[in-house]
Amino acid sequence: MSTTTSFASSFPSSTPAVDPFAARHGKSLPRELRTESAGMAWSAFEAVYAPSTGPFRLGSWSETKTGPGMWDFEATLGIGESICKTAASAPGPVAAMTSMLYDAGCAMEILSFHQHEIGHRTATFLLCERDGIRRWAMGIGESHTESTLRAMISGANRLQPA
Repeated sequence: MSTTTSFASSFPSSTPAVDPFAARHGKSLPRELRTESAGMAWSAFEAVYAPSTGPFRLGSWSETKTGPGMWDFEATLGIGESICKTAASAPGPVAAMTSMLYDAGCAMEILSFHQHEIGHRTATFLLCERDGIRRWAMGIGESHTESTLRAMISGANRLQPA
């Protein structure tokens, strides 16, 4: 007696017709985001998940190693009509930006984190939560850090109450 098992159906494939990121970059979105955005055109996907407008904007970013496992981070953030310099000491850029956004009035938690290399750039997808509301966000940047920070700003803007 022989048994054959196929795992193909256990791992749903992404087709360009239902996955706007796969249609554009040839790589699948996280399953939940793929389901949520099925059939969207790329321009609509970008407008929803990486909004270019909103109260939070990222200007400059710098980091300085201060000791084993610790860094000082500085950022220029646009918050509403204001531009402010902010700083945080943290073990990494995600913790620093989380602290900076919290200080700016956006207490946000990252529930899921995914990255894809797309040519010389990186795309980051985050499932973020604030006050029980969950939203997916995307950021694309020249580095892992830049794409993550852009995704965090997108998440903050998507979660900001109207």
